[in-house]
Amino acid sequence: MCAVLDISPKTYYKYRHKEDPDYYDYLIVKEIFNDSKGTYGYRRIVDGLIQKYGVIMNGKKVLRIMKKYNIQPEYIKKAKIKHKNKRIENNVKPNLLNRNFKTDAFNKVWDTDVTYLIFKGACAYLSTIIDLFDRHVIAYKISKFNDNKLVIDTLNEALSKEKDVNGLIIHSDQGFQYTSYEYKAICESNGITISMSRKGTPIDDSPIESWHAILKKETLYNNNITSLQEYIQLVEEWILFYNTARLKSKVKNNRKIYTKREK
Repeated sequence: MCAVLDISPKTYYKYRHKEDPDYYDYLIVKEIFNDSKGTYGYRRIVDGLIQKYGVIMNGKKVLRIMKKYNIQPEYIKKAKIKHKNKRIENNVKPNLLNRNFKTDAFNKVWDTDVTYLIFKGACAYLSTIIDLFDRHVIAYKISKFNDNKLVIDTLNEALSKEKDVNGLIIHSDQGFQYTSYEYKAICESNGITISMSRKGTPIDDSPIESWHAILKKETLYNNNITSLQEYIQLVEEWILFYNTARLKSKVKNNRKIYTKREK
């Protein structure tokens, strides 16, 4: 692993974390919060856990998990932060890849980014996570909003599919979503090390940049699209084709294929 990433064992173990037992409690707390359309405080979430799952969780624990993962109603966030999309500088991580994008097995290094899907002034956002071993799409989400939720939902979907991720490195740019407290906490809870490109250096994240460019070339630029919705449908169909049928020159893909579309 260290040889593949061209880093010392000391650096690897410095950034490697053990799985956090709070992560699975966070998932059900987050689900109750989302069910409330992002309005519940910790007391109502305690009640919601009992009603939906029959789970009794101490209010102090729920509050601690909410603080840890920065789960709180939007009106509280706006009261605290004037610019909710501002990058959190303290959460910027060093570039552990240094443009060495080679790896020798699945689930050692993931690459992720958000790109625009634009058609005649209408816009959607695609968040994608690929495995650098075979460029397989681990997870993707499409949304009308370029926000933390888009990236968090993509990451959680990836973690629901790939269980063996302890020690994995996930690489991204320094976008505000990737420096959020929730993103950081989820990665640390699952033993995932965060790596980030240098500021304003897209070449440090070139695999996912190139992948998004190929996707647009073979969907938007290769079809007579008439609407944004048609564009999105083509993107979803192309990702399924890419994972299951498109010829790849690098390695034979022996991983489990996920064909169900998540909406």
